[in-house]
Amino acid sequence: MQGSSETGVAKNITASANIKASQGLLLGFYVNSTSSGTIALYDDAGTGTTTALSGTITPAIGFHRFPASFANGLYAVIGSTLNVTIFYA
Repeated sequence: MQGSSETGVAKNITASANIKASQGLLLGFYVNSTSSGTIALYDDAGTGTTTALSGTITPAIGFHRFPASFANGLYAVIGSTLNVTIFYA
């Protein structure tokens, strides 16, 4: 996928989830609330353990820019308590 985008689709999650099942662009994520929550992002349309886009992140509340492309899909693994909105195109 070529190019970049400043806007995208938003998906809110509070547990590990498949965000997108095909190629795309990750724009970033907004942490709405957390209690020592963590997130790890994978280029994977299934269970989220194939190709890591990140290590385990312990994010603060607020927006985190994370421009990255993914070829297979986008999967987020959530640990502890984290309410996060993922933005992708």
